[in-house]
Amino acid sequence: MAAARKSGLKRAAPKKRARKAKAGTRGASPRDCVVDDVDFERKTKELIAKEGGAVLAAFREPLGGNALLLAILPIDKVEPTPFQRDVSDMHHKRLADVIDKTGCFLDPIIAIAAPGEGFWTPNGGHRLAAMRRLGAKSITALLVPKREVAWQILALNTEKAHNLRDKSLEVIRIYRGLMEEDAARKEESFSFYLEEAAFVTMGLCYEKNPRFSGGAYNSIVRRLSAFSSESLSKALKEREKHSQQLLDLDSKVAAVVAKLKAKGFVSPYLKAFVVARINPLRWIQGEPPPLAEVLKTMTERAGRFNVDKVKQEDLATTGGAPDDAD
Repeated sequence: MAAARKSGLKRAAPKKRARKAKAGTRGASPRDCVVDDVDFERKTKELIAKEGGAVLAAFREPLGGNALLLAILPIDKVEPTPFQRDVSDMHHKRLADVIDKTGCFLDPIIAIAAPGEGFWTPNGGHRLAAMRRLGAKSITALLVPKREVAWQILALNTEKAHNLRDKSLEVIRIYRGLMEEDAARKEESFSFYLEEAAFVTMGLCYEKNPRFSGGAYNSIVRRLSAFSSESLSKALKEREKHSQQLLDLDSKVAAVVAKLKAKGFVSPYLKAFVVARINPLRWIQGEPPPLAEVLKTMTERAGRFNVDKVKQEDLATTGGAPDDAD
């Protein structure tokens, strides 16, 4: 039975922290970072000039020796990458106030050439919005010639902790961007950029329903999801099926919660309580069933949920985050 449940999916390898290296043993010296070649990254320079920008310097960054250009770009030629999280209104306004008070823009955005015209910034969306708010004509940028670095930067960006909704939406946007590049590539080859397979499914849910209560189901989806050896296009179709199952399940659970509230139950953990009651994984030992099977079982149980058997003291044992804590 356990063998029949194996789906061929491979779990992402656990992340390893880089060990502390001996001081002064890695990278380039200051002089080694200087570039003398006038044709250095010629295409990127030509693009900057074409878009009305100005190259200030060309150099190699001191750790990996990757090519970089420091440039001033017309601000109307720069947009955030289409697959990153939305800009926080409060954050960019506060940042604009700080920049305005100092009278200096000191932190260049990271930029790459966009597929069509202009540039994308995978790290600098709030700074870009703040400068636009201040009416700036131009913005300082570090141009990275390799476009794939956009995904790497987003995957490694730890400046602001994501909540589940923001992270999931960011991942599904990255996923769609990767499909535009090459939908035939195996999904598992992009595990570094996507971080967790569950985020893809959750992102699909949040796209359809921004108020989806993903936190109530994330532990289940995360446990039963892994990156696929299938192509991105095929893997996405499977995740779309799972996302629709989740939305259907959430609708059933919401109906049960409404009945509990009508009976006078008041708790921020009502949805978590219902999900815990219908979750079959609590009783399964050994290899669990596939995600589709578990979601089907949970939906059926939600449809048969008897609110008359629930007592107030049952809710006292419910833990975890409140239902709206996504």
